Amino acid sequence: MLTKFVYTVESLSVWVGRAFGWCILILTLSVTYEVFVRYMPGYKPTVWAFDMMVQMYGALFLMAGAYCLAQDGHVRGDVLYRLFPVRVQASIDFILYLIFFMPGMIALAWYGAEIASDSWRYKEVSWNSPARIQIYFFKTLIPLAGGLLILQGLSEMVRCCKAIRSGVWMERLDDVKETEDLLTAHNT
Repeated sequence: MLTKFVYTVESLSVWVGRAFGWCILILTLSVTYEVFVRYMPGYKPTVWAFDMMVQMYGALFLMAGAYCLAQDGHVRGDVLYRLFPVRVQASIDFILYLIFFMPGMIALAWYGAEIASDSWRYKEVSWNSPARIQIYFFKTLIPLAGGLLILQGLSEMVRCCKAIRSGVWMERLDDVKETEDLLTAHNT
């Protein structure tokens, strides 16, 4: 039952991360277009490009957090951590998720919901450029990202509990592999 929960949440995080990964393409195309247009005779920089770049960048980083957590991709100071037995690693992770991660993500979701609600109520627009694009849609991503991170954090805590009991980490869903991991596997 708990294993199914872990893999269901992990699948959701991976799916959302892949979906929002397309923001990179949109971001790249908009930057390329803006740079190209600046050097064309008779064309002026667009008023919407900067706002779109900021929104795509923000959306990407907000919604990729749970994906990165599901792939165990967040940075950790593992100079000593990697030398510990799995049960000790899992115990440390569980305590850190409980004391630091979960309160932070609950605050992100809670206050993000307030920010998004206010933004929708005022039909907030960007004041950073003359385009005045609507940003309340993007501010909705703040509590959504918090909610996804809470779910993924719960999944990670279940993963820690299983590792504390068994002494072995649960396998993660395969997605992308770090170059270092691919080289290490190739050389062994």
